[in-house]
Amino acid sequence: MTSMVPNAAHDEPSEPVLPPITMVGPDFPFPYDDFLAHPAGIGQIPATEHGTEVAVIGGGLSGIIAAYELMKMGLKPVVYEADKIGGRLRTVGFEGCDPSLTAEMGAMRFPPSSTALQYYIDLAGLETKPFPNPLAPDTPSTVVDLKGESHYAKTIDDLPPVYREVADAWNACLEEGADFSDMNRALRERDVPRIREIWAKLVEKLDNQTFYGFLCESEAFKSFRHREIFGQVGFGTGGWDTDFPNSILEILRVVYTEADDHHRGIVGGSQQLPERLWAREPQKIVHWAPGTSLSSLHGGDPRPAVTRLHRTAGNGITVTDATGDIRTYKAAVFTAQSWMLLSKIACDDSLFPIDHWTAMERTHYMESSKLFVPVDRPFWLDKDEETGRDVMSMTLTDRMTRGTYLLDDGPGKPAVICLSYTWCDDSLKWLPLSANERLEVMLKSLGEIYPKVDIRKHIIGNPVTVSWENEPYFMGAFKANLPGHYRYQRRLFTHFMQDRLPEDKRGLFLAGDDISWTAGWAEGAVQTALNAVWGVMHQFGGETDPTNPGPGDRYDELAPVELPED
Repeated sequence: MTSMVPNAAHDEPSEPVLPPITMVGPDFPFPYDDFLAHPAGIGQIPATEHGTEVAVIGGGLSGIIAAYELMKMGLKPVVYEADKIGGRLRTVGFEGCDPSLTAEMGAMRFPPSSTALQYYIDLAGLETKPFPNPLAPDTPSTVVDLKGESHYAKTIDDLPPVYREVADAWNACLEEGADFSDMNRALRERDVPRIREIWAKLVEKLDNQTFYGFLCESEAFKSFRHREIFGQVGFGTGGWDTDFPNSILEILRVVYTEADDHHRGIVGGSQQLPERLWAREPQKIVHWAPGTSLSSLHGGDPRPAVTRLHRTAGNGITVTDATGDIRTYKAAVFTAQSWMLLSKIACDDSLFPIDHWTAMERTHYMESSKLFVPVDRPFWLDKDEETGRDVMSMTLTDRMTRGTYLLDDGPGKPAVICLSYTWCDDSLKWLPLSANERLEVMLKSLGEIYPKVDIRKHIIGNPVTVSWENEPYFMGAFKANLPGHYRYQRRLFTHFMQDRLPEDKRGLFLAGDDISWTAGWAEGAVQTALNAVWGVMHQFGGETDPTNPGPGDRYDELAPVELPED
């Protein structure tokens, strides 16, 4: 268990063993993993449409998966990418250092419950390994440093009793306020009627509630001290106080599906996944010759950034790119972050219904910053002569660094430290600082926690850093709904069901993790890509095999709860 504060489902060892959980969430419990694994495939289009071009805007994971699956159906995806293939699956090296040393600037840890994502990880032939979250079984040790006091631990029982009190309060809060055990069991068993019954009541009850307000309403969290510690230490990956203003529904989606538990990292870096899919030659492919890949269809490189989108006669989607090239398509999939449509890309209002534009304008993105340094070896595994403890540990603190992760490939080999991973206001504190200025502040903070450790002497290269809110093609790390945003998210997620839209608003499909119910998780990027693929297939007159219905085929059965607009 990776949780600093355990989830309620793990607290009773006498409970019968339940099926593993997946990120088939409560809003739209469609089995994407089964859909992908089915031998009949995920759909086909009429032969008369084979070779038809479809624009795919954005070369992140969602865009590449959408393009890959459309290509397999016999369509010709035309991928536009402003930077590099990968999006927020961004793996970088350190100048002058061993190429095996890498830093994950975006997504770096993936839960086993991301089963649709795992399908593509396996397809690409990638390996995963445990990620060293706080108190995870494969994390050698964890230090919790709050208000100047440090506590060393290998399990939660090594921490002072107040941490167990906070863990118990969180479990009680979830059980009392969110039917945790009941929903967890229903999700494991894929009991769709029960999932929908529980969730419909919670959406209506909690859509206007913040995460912090949810805690405050619980008798278990009546203590401010407990709420403060929970915010700084949290569950799973650590402190969640930066999420306190967000909708509690966002948090429930995470804990119900164990999205913050048992994380694994991709060996060699997560960017390999979209890159390998870009180059992969599918064995089962329609229309195209054996050996065809997305890369070969594009001559090696995607089209450049999109600068304009507008509709033309016959409901065509006309795309202008940074070279001035203009092409018109019968269908397009937009997978970049939705704010791009408000600022970086010139758009006609006619692209979407006005309610969808409102939803995009109201989308709330969280900031996020990281800084990594390469070091000569995993020196943190050295033992302190006086205490016998590791000289440095995975660290959670209320100081500027907040979360520090120690990443290695074995004793004696060069290693990497993520000196700081922060969100929201904590990220904005770093924004004006250069990489070297950030490094100095971080070393000062960690020096106060580990006064005997000279981290600087082990550093063998320059730091690399990112602030996603300052990245021009992202403007934030990921979507996080505020209270009252459920209706907006529903509009964006269900956009792929275009039979419900006027004819002049069809043909452009939204996808990407910010369109999903689980933004910030790669699984959401995969699921919405598959929704968009179904939408394009349907628009071209295609269909799924009767034995393997797709998300659109089962939409009426599984549609997200619809709250009244008046």
